[in-house]
Amino acid sequence: MPQSEEHVLVIPASVIDSIGVIDGFESDVDRFLGPILQSDQLSYQPRSAMETDPRFKQLIPYVVLQWTDPTSGETQLFTYTRGGGGGEKRLHAKRSIGIGGHISREDAADGGDAYNTGMQRELAEEIQLDAAYSETREGLIYDPSNEVGQVHLGVVHRFVLQSPHVQSNEADLADGQFVSIADLRGQRGELETWSQLALDALYQ
Repeated sequence: MPQSEEHVLVIPASVIDSIGVIDGFESDVDRFLGPILQSDQLSYQPRSAMETDPRFKQLIPYVVLQWTDPTSGETQLFTYTRGGGGGEKRLHAKRSIGIGGHISREDAADGGDAYNTGMQRELAEEIQLDAAYSETREGLIYDPSNEVGQVHLGVVHRFVLQSPHVQSNEADLADGQFVSIADLRGQRGELETWSQLALDALYQ
């Protein structure tokens, strides 16, 4: 195994199953996430092995960036097309409303909150966010209907921005722009599954 391989934060599926069933979007985030993040069964495992092993779930912060146009009163979300860069190849060319990625072993290097450190690192890598915001944790996403969803557990965060000052930092986040909720509903079929689930749950 290469020394340089990324090791990512995972939880055994059995730990989640012992708490309850997550099918699609689960709004009772604290019921699940507290025990998961406090579990002594959390570990960092080689990413390549974890991508095909549904006995473990990789924890993925999934940040939705929301801004409301003060002139029109229209709520908009930052959305982008997943390109062919270093991201998840199985999601290539899908539209997304979520920013985020894996929590890596290096995020725990200082002994602090590895989850939050990893989330902030992923945001800084993927976008330039030059706006004040408030944050809420909204729910969990688990979608076993496809091979990507079977090995990932998404934690949905909503950032309510005071201004639309967001830019993509990576080629893997193409066509980054704010799009109205109404337009996103009309484009729902072009969105990746997690984005469809988050859109439906947060903006009914």
